[in-house]
Amino acid sequence: MLNNNSPTIDIDGGEMASEVDRDEEEAVTELLRDRFRLCTISIAQSQAKQSAMEVSQPIITCISDLAFKFAEQLAKDLELFAQHAGRKSVNMEDVIVSGKGNLEAGREEYEVEG
Repeated sequence: MLNNNSPTIDIDGGEMASEVDRDEEEAVTELLRDRFRLCTISIAQSQAKQSAMEVSQPIITCISDLAFKFAEQLAKDLELFAQHAGRKSVNMEDVIVSGKGNLEAGREEYEVEG
């Protein structure tokens, strides 16, 4: 994950370097978000076609937005798991732990008292 608190480098304008870094970071994030959304929209449309279903564009856009938000949260969770373990990088164990946690949370959310 990128750090928004990057140090300021004095290049002919004091804080210009950190502003340029933030602008570049935002541009990269926006590009990645757009590409991710295009991919998820394409997948949703393909699955709808394979299932012989009609899905409206607002629903497909909503699916895309939800998938992106999920991916963002997953990235944050994985980063926290790695930090908690004293590592600077994510490994497969972090992914497995995150997956198990998400499954358990989903079960609890939909549990029906009997």
